[in-house]
Amino acid sequence: MSYHKILGFEREPFSTSPDPDFLYMSKEHEQALTNTLIELNLRRGLNIILGDIGTGKTTLSRKLIQELGKRDRFVFQMILNPSFENEKQFLAALVRNFNLPEGLDERSTLVDIRDAFEKFLLDGTLNRQKVIILIIDEAQKLTDESLETLRLLLNYETNEFKLIQIVLLGQMELLERIIKHENFYDRINFKFSLYPFDIGETRAMINFRIRRAGYQGKMQLFMDDAIREIHAYTHGYPRRITMMCHKALKYLILKNRYVVDQDVIKSIIEDEERLGWQKTAKVLQPSSNFWRS
Repeated sequence: MSYHKILGFEREPFSTSPDPDFLYMSKEHEQALTNTLIELNLRRGLNIILGDIGTGKTTLSRKLIQELGKRDRFVFQMILNPSFENEKQFLAALVRNFNLPEGLDERSTLVDIRDAFEKFLLDGTLNRQKVIILIIDEAQKLTDESLETLRLLLNYETNEFKLIQIVLLGQMELLERIIKHENFYDRINFKFSLYPFDIGETRAMINFRIRRAGYQGKMQLFMDDAIREIHAYTHGYPRRITMMCHKALKYLILKNRYVVDQDVIKSIIEDEERLGWQKTAKVLQPSSNFWRS
């Protein structure tokens, strides 16, 4: 039997898989998602969400896809690893992802692929009245040439709206590169940065995931002193919080304990330190130098 069944859960509460049903919507995540959906509906073009590793970008992208799937007018595809060597490779990937009609193969020229994709955008938006969306995760992997390709795609427009809507989710390192590309930067319609959680958000996230997993126990599973210890150790990064809570629940089973208190978390941290696995990380803090919308 899985540990979460033993503790009274219906599902694993602290999996690190990007399950949108387990995304705790902090005020920032809610703001990022809501604004992105609004801009996609308005067909304004380019939207960028940045955040440090482990701030929930990938899970947020899955939540976005979940919301888009509820609306028939949206046609969307997602690229998980945008490591393209050149424009032709990038556009060929888009052609495959959007299942464009047959007629394009390895012999097709860059002009052929461009023309086919433009025809697809025109037909989809003008004739079928669809909103065509490209979502790119790990956008920091985009080369300068790929950024230029995206800029050129944004040139496809009517007098009223862009023919393709683009959502980029990437690490903060992408910001410096984007700023250097003025023609690209000026096309950003919505931009936002995600930051680590404060203590209140950490507590709310843990409780949310416990409830979402179907926990019916009457007693509090994570004590307040444990949550404070978790926040201090993880610096409020959602992924690290999730991993620490998973270890804490395993600890309860192994040690025949009933609640996660400060001593449990300290024991886990001490074990990591003893094994040399403790990570000292630079904490990303909100700053006027980063995007806020």
